[in-house]
Amino acid sequence: MKQIFNKVLLVGSKLFQQEEEGEEEALRRKLKYFFMSPCDKYHAKGRKPFKLGLQLLKIIIVTVQLVMFGLSNQMVVTFQEENTAAFKHLFLKGYKDKSPHAVHTQKEMYSHINFAIKQYLALPQISLGRYAYVPGVGVNGSALSLCQRYFRRGTIDPVNDTFDIDPHVVTDCIGLDPLTYSTAAGNSEFHKNFTLLFHKLINVTIDFQLKAINIQTIINNEIPDCYTFAITIVMDNRAHSGKVTISLQNRASIKECKDPNVTGPENYAQEFFDVLVAIVCVLSLLLCGRSILRGVLLQHEYVQFFKHKLGRSVSWGDRMEFINGWYILLIVSDMFTIIGSFIKIGIESKNLSSYDVCGILLGTSTLLVWVGVIRYLSFFQKYNILIVTLRAAFPNVIRFCCCAAAIYLGYCFCGWIVLGPYHAKFRSLSMVSECLFSLINGDDMFVTFAEMEHSGTLVWTFSQIYLYTFISLFIYMVLSLFIALITGAYDTIMEQAHVTDLHAFIAQCTDTPCSGKFRAPEASSCSFLCCCEW
Repeated sequence: MKQIFNKVLLVGSKLFQQEEEGEEEALRRKLKYFFMSPCDKYHAKGRKPFKLGLQLLKIIIVTVQLVMFGLSNQMVVTFQEENTAAFKHLFLKGYKDKSPHAVHTQKEMYSHINFAIKQYLALPQISLGRYAYVPGVGVNGSALSLCQRYFRRGTIDPVNDTFDIDPHVVTDCIGLDPLTYSTAAGNSEFHKNFTLLFHKLINVTIDFQLKAINIQTIINNEIPDCYTFAITIVMDNRAHSGKVTISLQNRASIKECKDPNVTGPENYAQEFFDVLVAIVCVLSLLLCGRSILRGVLLQHEYVQFFKHKLGRSVSWGDRMEFINGWYILLIVSDMFTIIGSFIKIGIESKNLSSYDVCGILLGTSTLLVWVGVIRYLSFFQKYNILIVTLRAAFPNVIRFCCCAAAIYLGYCFCGWIVLGPYHAKFRSLSMVSECLFSLINGDDMFVTFAEMEHSGTLVWTFSQIYLYTFISLFIYMVLSLFIALITGAYDTIMEQAHVTDLHAFIAQCTDTPCSGKFRAPEASSCSFLCCCEW
């Protein structure tokens, strides 16, 4: 009886051991299949890589959508820029492209004000474009506002080195209406009723609005847009230096035209294409979300197996292997594309005019989609060098950049404060950063040095020390060390490959994708939505 009992126990233990080994091997096989490439998964289970095909289709249609929107947006931006250039030539006396515009005498200032107003009133007769006045936007319901801002009290006496200024700002405006005024001789000198207080003047502004229609969008089978240009001519005397700078600012707003009438049938091809792109991106988002969820469930199963069967914990590095960052990138790209597609549909139907927001969303999504192509190239060992090297070098690169950024910001602030008044490239903090970044790449070195020759001896000497030390430090040391970090990570990868516990566990499964063992049915407790094979 005892021998029979021992035999039963021995058989039971063997069966239990075989069952545990079977569970362990099944988990290895499941993990190996999870980390396979789409081609290997096709050989393993014979299931076609629909997700890969969907991503390739998405790359094509998202790129086509971006190109179509880019061509349309280019016409919009070009229309606004060309109108701004036309307004400068129309309303600024003696304007020349890309040259500073300023006056230095009182007579010149009155002449420029008078010229701008006369040009505004004669606009329908002199302009090559078709513009319309916008009444009721100025002071007292007028179409144009002429305003001067000045200190409430301002007395400056350089002879005695005295001044008396009340910093409270007063604004004085008059309104002009093109229906009331004409360009006749009796109404040509508008400044006679508007005296400028030069001794305490801050600035003079001329504000008005014009309407126009951009009909060139018909080329792309789009309904023309109606524009309202809010134009402000500013004569800035804040410095009180004897030089009054003159600039023209133009802010454009787009809205739907009233009762548009374009001969020919309406074309909804672009709207249908945008809807198709949105549908494809929704499918891609669901598939990527499902893949991430399956990875989380498989991670939980792997962690529980190691904890209960082997009595070991799983490192965070191995846990994160199950969360595919490429899927997160594709999900973000899909969300941007879906939102951008609906904004684009709103723009095409003239319900929205957010061209910049739409362009940023579609452009960023296309960038992320093309970056996602690297994921499929990384399945081939020789194409995986870039990703593996960046992943290995990333921690050291971040630490290095933090230290370099502290030195870089120090140079930025120093250059901005010391050299800003004397050098055009150092006038603002952002310009300083752009200039220094260009110097790191070897651009415009001679020009940057040459422009400091007109400053004083002390500032010039400081600028030489500043520029030479920055260029020497960042080009010969910082940049070289940065490249050395990447090279070091690459050499380390080439010499030895670090194998994690997860991949060592998977490597014990010697079944090949073509062995047929991956086609066996697997029990699963998860729902159809998250675990069904597409």
